[in-house]
Parts: sequence; C-alpha cells; structure tokens
Amino acid sequence: MTKRTSAKYKLDRRMGENIWGRAKSPVNRREYGPGQHGQRRKNKLSDFGTQLRAKQKLKGYYGDLTEKQFRRIYAEAERIRGDTGENLVGLLERRLDAIVYRAKFVATIWAARQFVNHGHIQVNGQRVNIASYRVKEGDVISIRERSRQLAIVLEAVALTERDVPDYLEVDHNKMTATFVRTPGLGDIPYAVQMEPNLVVEFYAKN
Repeated sequence: MTKRTSAKYKLDRRMGENIWGRAKSPVNRREYGPGQHGQRRKNKLSDFGTQLRAKQKLKGYYGDLTEKQFRRIYAEAERIRGDTGENLVGLLERRLDAIVYRAKFVATIWAARQFVNHGHIQVNGQRVNIASYRVKEGDVISIRERSRQLAIVLEAVALTERDVPDYLEVDHNKMTATFVRTPGLGDIPYAVQMEPNLVVEFYAKN
C-alpha cells in the first residue's frame, strides 16, 4: 500500500476539495485545512504555489505517488508527440491500479493498489501484481475467479457515488474490464478540476 493509509483524506482538507468525490471526505463537514492553523485566512498563491498545488493534487489523486514515480511518468509524457498535459493524464489512467479503481472493482485507489499487489488481478488471463503495470488498448483486466466474491469487491460494485467511464467496457457479472482507449483529460471523471497544464509549467520551471 502507499504511505498515506489512515490519513488519506488529509489531502482533501489541505486542498479544501473533495478530491475523490467520496461521501466520507472530511471536506463535506469542514472545508478548512487540518491542524491548529487550518482556519486562518489563506493568502493568495503565487504562480509557483498554484503550479505546485496542481501537481500535489494530481499526484495525490493516484494514491500519492512518490515524486520519483510521478516525475518519471511526466518525463515519458513529454517525449510523446502531442500535448504533454493530455499525455500525462493518459499515462496515469493506464496504470493497472487506476483501471481497477475506474472499473469499480474496489472503492478507492489505495484499495486498488493493494488488491493488485495481493495478486487478485489478471491481465489477458495472466496474473499481474504490479500496480504501475501499463495497460494497453484492448487489454482485458479481470478479477481472479476465487476473489470475485470478496466483500471489498461486492461493496465497491454496489457503490453509487461514481460511474464507470466510457473508455472502459466493464462486465460486473464476469468481473472483467476491457481498456478500450486511452482517455483525454475531458474523458476522465475527476471529482474536482485537474490542471495538468499547470503541472507541465511547474516541471518546465523547476
């Protein structure tokens, strides 16, 4: 699992936004930041601060990736022809743990990473236990047969707080998901506004 386990909603409070759109988010009860100084009036962010915040929000959304991991994905996005920001979110959405989360096989991105690491997921019939595994268009992701009745899976499938995006074809009866295409920013069902263009600006200057 990631470093952020018991305090995973701290990012929500620090950003003042319900990052994952979850009913359990503390921002639904109080929008100010954590700690004794959380209710102080916030100063206007500098350009650097705005860019850093955008990077922290996007990086945190995918399970609080390490800076080394995130920068490596950014460097790859930069090498691909086209818009770097669009390429960045496309690469993030092709991570196996992100696909498991989007398919509603589990309730959170952290649960998705653990679920993959524990060997419950197959890609094209082969078990894959690496959360960062890069899924390709046309790949079929499935839950191992003996894991399909786990409570964590059945509860996630029943959740109504989010829908499966249209770049996945999901069959919850068979517990399979086909990765149809790499999404663009406008296709990804983020609960809050993500600004990968600011992430590009951040890395271009730092």
